[in-house]
Amino acid sequence: MSERSLLASIQKNGPDFTTYGCEITVAVLNASIPSRSNVYTIPLMYVNVAIDISVRTYRDPQIPPDLKPTKVESKPDGLEVLWPTSLPHTSFYPWSWLRQHSYDPPLRQHEKSSEKILWGSKIQQSPPTVSYEEVMASDDKGLFKWLSNVDKFGFSFVSGVPVTLEATEELSMRIGLIRETHYGKLWDFTADLAKGDTAYTTLALGAHTDNTYFTDPCGLQLFHLLSHTEGSGGSTLLVDGFYVASILKELHPTVYDTLSRIGVPAHAAGEPGSIYTPTPRNAYPVLRHHQDELAQIRWNNDDRSVMDHLSASEVEEWYQAVRLWHKFLTSADSEYWVQLSPVVDNHRVLHGRSAFTGKRRMCGAYIGVDEYRSKFTVLSEKFASRPASPETSDASVRETGVWNHYL
Repeated sequence: MSERSLLASIQKNGPDFTTYGCEITVAVLNASIPSRSNVYTIPLMYVNVAIDISVRTYRDPQIPPDLKPTKVESKPDGLEVLWPTSLPHTSFYPWSWLRQHSYDPPLRQHEKSSEKILWGSKIQQSPPTVSYEEVMASDDKGLFKWLSNVDKFGFSFVSGVPVTLEATEELSMRIGLIRETHYGKLWDFTADLAKGDTAYTTLALGAHTDNTYFTDPCGLQLFHLLSHTEGSGGSTLLVDGFYVASILKELHPTVYDTLSRIGVPAHAAGEPGSIYTPTPRNAYPVLRHHQDELAQIRWNNDDRSVMDHLSASEVEEWYQAVRLWHKFLTSADSEYWVQLSPVVDNHRVLHGRSAFTGKRRMCGAYIGVDEYRSKFTVLSEKFASRPASPETSDASVRETGVWNHYL
């Protein structure tokens, strides 16, 4: 039932409201609602006194279970509730918000994540790119374009970045706080084995994601080639893990299931003063799902630990699966080789490099997935065009804040 139909029914027949703790039930008489009854149950999560700080100012456990409003009145844009507090307080809930957060019955359709554009090697014909000037502009339009590219494709190039550490750091900070790890904050390295990691060598690196040894791997990874003299090689390899997984799922569903089910232990022990392993140790498979949708790729064979938590049959099953996974990852159709330095979604796109000679200096940074998603969500609210329903025509309802649909 749409908000318009709900409002019309309420205006014609009058609503019947009951509350219980944090819930309010809206019963609409003579309404055709596709459910077992004409009842909407909604959690009253926020009140108007919290609208500027977007946090709850009343503690749910302290709300009396027999609390009932003094007055409930339907308005063109939503529901107005007067509470019997020592200082009279009125809460207002837009119809669109009430409908979205109803859970008995649920009224909104299952929300899928934003559309992903899967790609293979042919992405080289038109890779997602934005200019440094656009990204750094104060109007944030270029920044939104950049992060939209990453959201859709899992990576994006930024052209014209000044070849300095300072410019790289400023670019990273446009997204959010840089995530500091045992490699430092903004890492700047050559093939000098300053850290016990194969990245600090001239060796070729196969397609992998970073931080498989962390419980919470970084969200984004920025690369910036500062210089390469007296040698050649060192091309960047990008592989869309979601694309490879989609092919594997279609052609070899049993293998896909194995990689989605069996956890892979990992470690980072190259530095004398640290040993990193995820917690729980064996809990994270190569393909991680959320509500049956692929959400994350975790794959770095160089950092993999011993698979000693499996039975003999599972060991054979897993090795057969990763052989096929490797075959698809390294196919000519999957691999995109380029000399440019990208930003990649470390939960989706695997990266690597070819071997090189000479003196090569790279820098880059990690950005946490929460910082990235926060910035992208705020900019999406600011720039993305979403038609408002007639019941939510008030612009204040659509502003980033307490009525944001993510909250």
